[in-house]
Amino acid sequence: MRRVVLKLSGEALASAASDETIDASTVDFLAREISRAMDRGGLELAVVVGGGNIWRGATGAMAGMNRANSDLMGMLGTVINALALQDAIESHGRPTRVMSAIGMDQVAEPYIRRRAVRHLEKGRVVIFAAGMGNPYFTTDTPAAQRAAEIEAEVVLKGTHGGVDGVYDEDPRINPKATKFDEISFDEVIARNLRVMDMTAITFCKDNNLPLRVFDLMAPGNLGLALDGHAVGTLVK
Repeated sequence: MRRVVLKLSGEALASAASDETIDASTVDFLAREISRAMDRGGLELAVVVGGGNIWRGATGAMAGMNRANSDLMGMLGTVINALALQDAIESHGRPTRVMSAIGMDQVAEPYIRRRAVRHLEKGRVVIFAAGMGNPYFTTDTPAAQRAAEIEAEVVLKGTHGGVDGVYDEDPRINPKATKFDEISFDEVIARNLRVMDMTAITFCKDNNLPLRVFDLMAPGNLGLALDGHAVGTLVK
């Protein structure tokens, strides 16, 4: 694979063994995996990071907050996560750029598609933050949209809760749940499988953008996914 978008949830930066919102050892592990992946040469990697470890817009809305304001808080949380990930990746010797959909020139570049592509061509890891800059969307949708905009070959959806792909039921609830090695977007939609939010799924389907769902926290899995091995589940 030449150009890919890696989607990380904000919770992936935390740790079940720690009370920290951003766990340093977990972030370093992710940065190390990304750095090793870049060792392949010729890889152009963009990362979209969520903010659920800091604030989730839907949760605030359910508690009575204005949904737009709550989502804006979540977008700012993604910027914090992006800066943490940037620092960790650069500590492993890889140049990065954080690009934000919300203007904040002192900490991140504004998102400009052509500039993002140029950074990728120069071998920089580009971290997209602040979603699309609009409320009422999870960060799954901007992951799909950014992938289409930069003409990525695939979206890699990294999971972190021990679920290593797409199942017909939640394997954490039903240990006998069946895992799919490959599944179509139509079947994901028909079964209402929670791979990503449905807006992102339909966007990927409409734009012929394949999606691979895999366990990012297993050492070496990112490299295997990039090398085309059948880790996790391929949705196409």
